Amino acid sequence: MEFHYRPWTGLAWGLTTFASVGTITAVWSNPWFTRMTSVAVWEFPAVLLLAILTGVFFAVRFTACGARRAGIGGVLSFIGIACPVCNKILMLVFGGPLLLAYFDPVRPYIALAGLILLAVGIYRNIAARRAALATAWVMS
Repeated sequence: MEFHYRPWTGLAWGLTTFASVGTITAVWSNPWFTRMTSVAVWEFPAVLLLAILTGVFFAVRFTACGARRAGIGGVLSFIGIACPVCNKILMLVFGGPLLLAYFDPVRPYIALAGLILLAVGIYRNIAARRAALATAWVMS
C-alpha cells in the first residue's frame, strides 16, 4: 500500500491562499480592498508562511486528521493578519478605539497561534500517513 503526495494540489492551494488572503487583507495595494491601518512588517511574511503551510497541508492531506486544527489555524491567521478596523464584526462588537488599543497589539500572536495550529495539522496528517503505511506493511 502506498500513499502519494499531491504537490500540484498543494501548489494550487498555496498560490490561491497567497493571492486571496493577501488581496482581501490588503497587504498589497489593490483596487478591491482598502486597508485603514498601515501594513506591519510581519504581515507579508505571515501571509507567505500561511500560503506555504496551506499548500503543504493540502499536498500531504491523508485523512480528516488535523483538518479541524488546520481550519482553525487558517482562520486565526487570517484574523491576525487582517486589518483590525476593517473587520466589520469586530468593529461592531468592540468599536474602533478598543480594537486599536487592545486587539491590534495582539494580532501578531493570534496570527502566530494560527500558523502553529496549521503546522500541528500538517504534523497530524503526516503522522496518520506514516501510521497507515506501517500498519499496511505489517498486514502484508
